[in-house]
This record gives sequence, C-alpha cells and structure tokens, in this order.
Amino acid sequence: MPHINSTEAFEAACTYTGHDLGATWTPERTAFRVWAPAADAVAVNLYAGGTAGADDLLERLPMRADANGTWVAAKDGDLNGTYYTYSVTRGHQTNEACDPYARTTGVNGDRAMVIDLASTNPAGWETDTNPHAGLTINDAVIYELHVRDLSSDPSSGIRHAGKFLGLTEAGTTTPGGVPTGLDHIKALGVTHLHLLPVYDYGSVDEARPDEAQFNWGYDPVNYNVPEGSYATDPYHGEVRVREMKRMIKALHDSGISVVMDVVYNHVYHPEQFCFNRIVPGYFSRIDENGVYSNGSGCGNDTASERSMVRKYIVDSVSYWAEEYHIDGFRFDLVGLLDTRTINEAVGAVRQKHPDVIFYGEGWAMDTAVTKPGLIMATQENSRETPSLAYFNDTIRNALRDAVTSGCASGLDGQNAAIRQSFMGLNGWCASPAQTVNYVSCHDNYTLMDHITRSTPEAAREVRIRMNNLAAAVCLTAQGVPFMQAGEEMLRTKRNPDGTLNENSYNAPDSVNSLKWLTLEEAEYRNAYEYYRGLIAFRKAHRALRLTNADDVRANLTAVNGLPRDVLAFHLKGGVNGEASDGLFFIFNPTESAQEIDLPAGTWDVYINGDKAGTDMLGTIDSGLITVEPISATVLVKRQVSL
Repeated sequence: MPHINSTEAFEAACTYTGHDLGATWTPERTAFRVWAPAADAVAVNLYAGGTAGADDLLERLPMRADANGTWVAAKDGDLNGTYYTYSVTRGHQTNEACDPYARTTGVNGDRAMVIDLASTNPAGWETDTNPHAGLTINDAVIYELHVRDLSSDPSSGIRHAGKFLGLTEAGTTTPGGVPTGLDHIKALGVTHLHLLPVYDYGSVDEARPDEAQFNWGYDPVNYNVPEGSYATDPYHGEVRVREMKRMIKALHDSGISVVMDVVYNHVYHPEQFCFNRIVPGYFSRIDENGVYSNGSGCGNDTASERSMVRKYIVDSVSYWAEEYHIDGFRFDLVGLLDTRTINEAVGAVRQKHPDVIFYGEGWAMDTAVTKPGLIMATQENSRETPSLAYFNDTIRNALRDAVTSGCASGLDGQNAAIRQSFMGLNGWCASPAQTVNYVSCHDNYTLMDHITRSTPEAAREVRIRMNNLAAAVCLTAQGVPFMQAGEEMLRTKRNPDGTLNENSYNAPDSVNSLKWLTLEEAEYRNAYEYYRGLIAFRKAHRALRLTNADDVRANLTAVNGLPRDVLAFHLKGGVNGEASDGLFFIFNPTESAQEIDLPAGTWDVYINGDKAGTDMLGTIDSGLITVEPISATVLVKRQVSL
C-alpha cells in the first residue's frame, strides 16, 4: 500500500477536493463522508456514549462508495451529541476507527461526536477578532506557555488549575497580593500567547483527571479536537470545545492573540492513528520493508507530500483559524514537511484571516520522503516559504554562550553571529520577518538554569544580570522576539533531588509549574519589571520592527572599533514611522565597565543594566558613556528644536 499510495495514478483517481469530510450536522440530518479508497466496505457506528468498549451501539449505517475514494451515509433527525466511529473492511480485516475529521470526541479521543458547533460559542463570539489585526509578525512579542504550568502551583490562586478555564480567570493573586495568571501576562505586555499543544494528545489519560499526569503534548491523536484533560469534563465532547473557545475569547478580550502549537510531522502511535487505520500506511512515510521513517525521533514521519495528507493539514489549520479564531500557528519540526504543504496552508488561512502569523522549527532532518524532488521547509529553504518564520538557534546558542562567558573565552565568532542575528540578516533568512529570536523555550534548560550550570562560581546577582542582558538583546533585535513563560521571573525547573531538569516533557507539576510565590521577592519582581520595560520599549519604537532586509541595511549599522566582545549598533530615526531621531544600543557581556563613544547629539537613556522602559533614566551629550559590566544600554537621540 505505501507504494501504491504515492503513485500519480492513485492520486489522480483518489484525491478528493471537497470540504465535507467528517460529520456535517444540521438539526434535520447529519451527513457522513470518509476517505477510504482501499476499502471493500465501510459503515458508520452510532453510539450513545463516547467511551470505547462500552456496549451502547445504537445503530450501524452502511455507507456507499462515492467520488474519489470517499464513502457516504446520512441519518435523518438531530444527532447532536451522538458518538460515532467508522468500521472499514478490506478483505477479511475490519478496523474500527475514529473519524480523522472529528470535531470533538469522548474521553481519550476514541469515538468522534456529532456536534452543533454554534451551540458551543461563548457570548460575543460572532464579533470576536484578533486584537492585533493589521499588524505584522514583527510587531509580535510571543510568550510560550503550557496550559497546566500557568495554574498548577498552589500559589497561583487560580481555581481551575490545569484547565482551559484557568486562563479566563482575572484578579488572581499570590497570598501576598501579586497578580498571577491572566493578569500577569496582560501586564507584562506580550502580544501573542503561544500555547503548547492543546489538540487531543495521547500521553495523558483523560479518564484519570485527578491523578498526577503531565506531558507537553507533542503526541497527536486527534488533530481537530481540543485536549480533554484541559476541560472540566472530558466525557462530554461539547465541553472541551466550549471551554477552549471561552479561553480564547478571554484572551482576546484582554488584548492577547493566541498561537497554537501544531505537530503535523508525526503522530502518537502510527498503527493506531485513525487515518492509518482507515487507509493503511497512507499518512506516514514507510519503506518497502514496513519500516517507518523516523527523522522526528518520535517513531514516524508524516507523508505531507501525499495529496490527501496535504489536504488534511491544510484543512486542519484552516479549521482552527476559522472555528476557534486562532491567530497564529507554530509548526513543530516543520523541516519534516514540504514547502508546498506549508504554502498551501498559509494561503488557505489567509484568504479569510490575513493577520494570522506562522513560524516553526526549520531544522534540516533526515526523512525518507515517498516522492522525489521535494523541497522541505527548513531554514536553508526559507525563501521558498516567504510567509513562514523560523526559530533562530544561531542567536540562541551565541547569546547563551556570550552572556555566560564574557571576555574570558574570546567570543569573536559569537559576536559575529549575534551581530547578524541582531540585524535580522542571518544568511538563511530573506528578511527580519523570518527570524524568531529567543534564548529559551520549553525544550532544554530554562535560561536561568542554563546560566546557573554554566557559571558555577558566579554570584546570584551576576547571573541575573546575564539573564537580563540576554533578554535585552532579544527584545531589541530586528526580527520576532519569543520567550518562554517564566523567563521574566527567573524560572527554574528543579527535580525533587535538587538537580536541574533539561527535558521536563513528562516531569510533575512540581517541576514544570510557574512558581508565582517567587514574585513576592524583590529579585524576581525586579526581573519581571525589567522584562516588562523591555517589551514596552520595543512597542514604543517602530524602528525595532523593520520588516524587510533593505530597510535594515539602509538604517541599522554595527559599530566597529569597540573593546573585545562588546557590541554596539546605531539605528537611524524616521524609518518605519519611528518618531525619534535614532537609537543606539550597547551590549557589554564582559566583567569590566566599558567606555563607548556616542555619535553626536543629545542621547536619553531608557535601558541600562538595572532598569528598562519608556521612562527616561538619564541624559548624555555626545562623548563617552560608561557601560556597566554584564549589561545593556539603549539610548534614544533627542530631537533638537531649532
């Protein structure tokens, strides 16, 4: 089957282009359509409940073969709330499977549910919009969060701990009165909340909600269904849909756009994945010996090059944008997907939602594609996907090394990498709209933990200065700034034995949760205020958000002749609607104060090693400025009245 699936003849005969796959509900009738071109017979099983194995079959409807390998059936009456599966027979074998196009499911995603989606909409949903409509991806400040991490620590004060609804609660505080949760994120000033996977994933048992379970969720089961463990009731399919929409509406009402982390590059169990149970081997890359390609390291790679897999990905992304008002998509290991699939997904979404942003992990990975001549969506091929941005691991690695090593290790190479990244001119990206700048995300150590491991002899206050210096570079660089939740409160992930956790994908809440109580201490609160100020400064200066390489080259200059390992940049005023006469940036990772010569003019300081924001911290006329050790200084040129 895998070889037949990839032939031109098969795709010409069996590519369905309609938009009615799945269950299409009306109060009077529900129509079912499933793509099963290799089947000899297909039936729809209607159930009273959503729990697999329960003896509650209501009816089995035979389906008839229809266009391009699809099978259809219909049932009169109102089926809203009825659960269903497909039984697909090929030869002597019959597989029962959930609908790949299921809109919601029962517990653990085994049975799909017919649903009246309009009945799940929260009040005001018809007028709900992206709060950052009309802006570019360069205007975004992205904050990456796991749903459970926000509220699972007792100090959060959030009632719906670990749930979608936890992100709807306003007015929550620590015992000492420090804002937490939604209010914290809103006050921080980020524009986009990037949620780690919130589709239905397999590694958490939804039937055991009161037991200690945790996973990041990079193990898809049903791509178009919200995760049941984040709902207050995983057994009734409408609840997860309703509560996820309520979360998105609350975030939009708070001025926060929502990015969804999507993982189309692999599935949880390829043999059990519903698409492969219906059409054997079609969704995955499999060789002639039945071995799955494993560039993902997760046991299987998705065959995005096949027409109905490509359609499925495009349809799925479009559905989330339309039905759930999702404002952005982060593609996990997007380098395993082909550029045509990505471009079609972006194009389909932006027909109706032009402001949706797209970015992903563009690492080049070894995968056994089923068709020759494919171009994969990697950093090196970024020009083939002009509307997709890529994570910039260059600035991540160089910054972490620079801030923890200073002048001791001779970082000439790191300075060159940071210089290119700060200007948004890495060799692999066509414009600063394609580079996502970061120093920490859910993978690997947190920023503060990386600094702690790398500087065993450093004092705590020195490590905090390193943390803030890295943040200052990322949040003033050209490109798209991205940060891990809790980076602004010096987040650490410690195991029960006191060691630092590098890969907390299944660690308990005690490791992964945001420790809100720390914000009652001055050093953590100061770090938060520093990040808050950096974000406010970025949003106040349009010149920090240039969208094309030509504007960068014409207006942003790296300063030469500086002390070793010190970086400085001069950005002209006026570009992109910038109100000031220019900005000057100095980054000193060394352990000594450095004197830097400023260009002519009067310069107001807005960022230094201790404070950042839109309030002036001091004024310096042209001449020498002293930059403190392990710190950033950013100045704005004052307009002179004539």
